[in-house]
Amino acid sequence: MIDIQVVGSSSKGNAYLITDGRTPILLECGVKFKDIQRAIGFKTSDLAGCLITHEHNDHCAALKDVTKAGIDCYMSPGTAEAINHNHHRVKTVKSKQAFTVGTWTILPFDVQHDVSEPLGFLLANQDGNKLLFATDTYYIKYKFKGLTHVLVECNYSLDILNDNIATERVPKLMKKRLLRSHFSLENVKGFLKANDLSKVQTIYLLHLSDNNSDEQRFKEEVQALTGKPVYVA
Repeated sequence: MIDIQVVGSSSKGNAYLITDGRTPILLECGVKFKDIQRAIGFKTSDLAGCLITHEHNDHCAALKDVTKAGIDCYMSPGTAEAINHNHHRVKTVKSKQAFTVGTWTILPFDVQHDVSEPLGFLLANQDGNKLLFATDTYYIKYKFKGLTHVLVECNYSLDILNDNIATERVPKLMKKRLLRSHFSLENVKGFLKANDLSKVQTIYLLHLSDNNSDEQRFKEEVQALTGKPVYVA
């Protein structure tokens, strides 16, 4: 049984707590450390590790506090260099080289974002659970078999973005960056269609844009496409 708890999921800050009942792991630490503490019942010593996808502040703002609390933080060498937090709890990992944290075997994979060396993560345990975590990417080139849980960014929809640009609610310059750095509803649906969802139990849509998304629509479209329970974080 996998438990997923959303601590934050927006441009203001991202953090997710997951556990298989034996090994709790933090995905991202882009919120205030006290919010992470509160979410885990102030038992931060129970956390086996923290996975960080990239160096933007909304994904790593609490890094210093997390390492100070004695929690190992895993990230790419490029992300570690960009953050520049010299601490023995900062552990570098490489794309497609698996490592183990407690009961989880974790496979990092490269994603597409406008930063140094961003990663997504595939977490698997001996119970047959496979959790995919991918955020801040406009494309995922890999396919995954046997997924049971999907946590994926669904930042915007192209038609909403275009309408916002046409009505000047959103600057035109934003479109170019979004197209090359964030997952659109259209691309998320394409990614899900390309993958094996036969064992998927839940899909979480993450990091929705304040201006360029529609929570209910995104949920309904992905649910209709996959036939799986969909939650918007």
